[in-house]
Parts: sequence; structure tokens; C-alpha cells
Amino acid sequence: MALISQAFIQEQGNGKLRYEEQLVTEELRQRGIPITFYTQKRIQRRQLLLDEQSLVVGDMPCVLGALKQLGIPEPLPNDYPNSMSNFMHRRIWTSTLLELEHGLRNGKYPPTFAKPAVRRKRFTGCVFESEYDLYQVYGVSRQEKLLCSEVVSWLSEYRVYVAHSEIRSIDHYDGNANILLDLEKIRCAIKTLDNAGQSYAGYAIDFGVLDSGETALVEMNDGFALGAYKINRKDYTDMILARWEELLSQRVA
Repeated sequence: MALISQAFIQEQGNGKLRYEEQLVTEELRQRGIPITFYTQKRIQRRQLLLDEQSLVVGDMPCVLGALKQLGIPEPLPNDYPNSMSNFMHRRIWTSTLLELEHGLRNGKYPPTFAKPAVRRKRFTGCVFESEYDLYQVYGVSRQEKLLCSEVVSWLSEYRVYVAHSEIRSIDHYDGNANILLDLEKIRCAIKTLDNAGQSYAGYAIDFGVLDSGETALVEMNDGFALGAYKINRKDYTDMILARWEELLSQRVA
């Protein structure tokens, strides 16, 4: 596998960088890797000369555009890997928007957290308590596949960044920061993902503490276009790079 020799990093126009791109830019400069900045338009128009030694950093639409150009299949979201069922501590199921709508209308569905199962960012995951909440998905096809979860009460939530099966950072992002995760459980979850062949070279698993006191999986996030909380620039860049090199190895010639 050839090493990365150049990086293309998204800018928002006028050289403005989001926080994530700034972290990677500073780290890659330190590592002596040449950087070219690009805007989303240039990816859409396929104006970047990408090859198997190019790292592409940016938001989800840009990175997916780069994968397409490189002939790399888009990784399917796997927010709730089936190997993680013992770490969920709540009911998770698949549905469609139509089923959810009918269920809410007939009073058969309790309050339900739902998000797109396949097409990322089709809408933002949210809680549906009654049919009146469906305005949040106005214009989305009723055949849209959903991932549904019963609504639980999180006391605190954390993002655990992982590169090559090693925890690089545990960043608190919601709730009470004094309520800590069960670290043994996190390590066990990482091993479980590895053994099931469901881990990536770079990813994050969001875990939280429920009001029952259990440490439970919130969701898993692919590492190729992922928000950075408090993680340092070296560990964040290592995670992005690990996942990108893994994706490049799947390139169809």
C-alpha cells in the first residue's frame, strides 16, 4: 500500500477552514506532506487530480465525491453493528418512514428516535413522539429506510476515537461530565467489533451512561469525515489517515 504523498483539504471559500480541516492542515504541515486546498465545487466538477497516494479531507459530500472519483465503493453506514447488540441496552429496529407514520398515527409506536438507515444526512436523526413531529421529514420519501431506537435517558455522552483498535481520545460532548464511562466495557466493545470483522482502521464509537447507570453504545461513526471534539491534531489525523488508507486499498482499478 503506497503511503500518502499529498493531501487535498476542503476550504469554505476565502481560505476559511472548519476546525477539523485546520487540525489536519497543521499536523500534515508538520509532517511535511504537501497540501492543496479545494472547494466543494471543484470536487463536484472532478477538477482534482486524485490518485492512490492522495488523502482527501472534508465534509461528508466532498469525501463521498472523492471516493466516487477514485472508484471506491461508498461504505454503508453501520451505526448499530449487530455485534454490538449487548452494548445497546435498548431496543433497536429497522423500519420505514411509512411504518413509523402509521405507527404514530395509530398510537402503536411509543416515542421513537429515528434516523436514515442508508442515505446519510437525508435528515437529521430526531425523536418522533406523535404524527405531528413528521414535519421534520417533510419531502422525504415514505419508503426511506430508518434505524429506530426506543427513547432512553442519557446522563452523559462521549465520543471514543479509535485508530488501529487503539483508543486515541475520549471526548465528553453532552450531559454531566462527572459521570464517567466504564472503560473496561469500551475496550470490550472494541475487541468485539474486531472479532466480528465490523471495525474500521479509523472510527469513533459514541458511548454514554444511561440513567440506569449502564454504559451503552450511542452509535458508531465511520472515521473518514468525522467531527473533532477535544481530540488533539496528531490523534485526529492518525485516525483520518488510517481509515483513508484502508478505503484506498479497496479501490477498483
